[in-house]
Amino acid sequence: MTDLAKLAQEFAPGGRLRASLNMGNPVLAHSHTATEKPAGVTIDLPREFARELGVAVDFLQFDTAAKSVAALAGGEADVGFMAIDPLRAETTHFTPAYVQIEGYYLVPEDSPIRTNADVDRAGTRIVMGAGSAYGLYLQRHIQHATLIQVPTSEAVVDAMLKDGLDVSSGVKQGLQADAQRVSGVRLLGERFMVINQAMAMPRARSAAAAAFLDDFVARMKHTGFVAASLARHAIVGATVADN
Repeated sequence: MTDLAKLAQEFAPGGRLRASLNMGNPVLAHSHTATEKPAGVTIDLPREFARELGVAVDFLQFDTAAKSVAALAGGEADVGFMAIDPLRAETTHFTPAYVQIEGYYLVPEDSPIRTNADVDRAGTRIVMGAGSAYGLYLQRHIQHATLIQVPTSEAVVDAMLKDGLDVSSGVKQGLQADAQRVSGVRLLGERFMVINQAMAMPRARSAAAAAFLDDFVARMKHTGFVAASLARHAIVGATVADN
């Protein structure tokens, strides 16, 4: 058996590569140009990876990052696409990042909060999507404000407005879309974090598999595959990672 055949068997023991997708990500799992669904860079990458392995691909679609991560950790998926995070890394091998996106805050228009420095204060209530990468980051870094979880990232702005809360947190593009959907809100002028998006696989896999996946992502960046995918789907605000 060739090395590639062994890797194909390890990544897709059933002959089909199962790719876990977070459909709640407004940048990476969506397309502004493709008519088919799902479509986006996190669909193009596993298609190409499966092609190299010589196997078919199945897409497992989840509405939150937490569910997508759980599918990978629980053995329901073979590869995933998610933000690098220390907690997730306990059970997951991450490649170097292939794309960087940004975490931002959104507040009601009449809020006294003007900058990120105004957010982490006693009495401020920040809404976050449960299990999201930016939410995990805030749980490690927020010292004074109160974090309030809602089931999905798509629900943060509606929860803020419905319950009279102070701040919504999320991916910049998602919050921008919400700002166009509802009135009386504004995005703060600076990011609070850079979100490094990577391919991922269960940590229990072999060192050879990890090296192959890392090399695949490096090649997809170097050859322009990732940049071309983002352009083809008309995605703005996502930067190809240079690491």
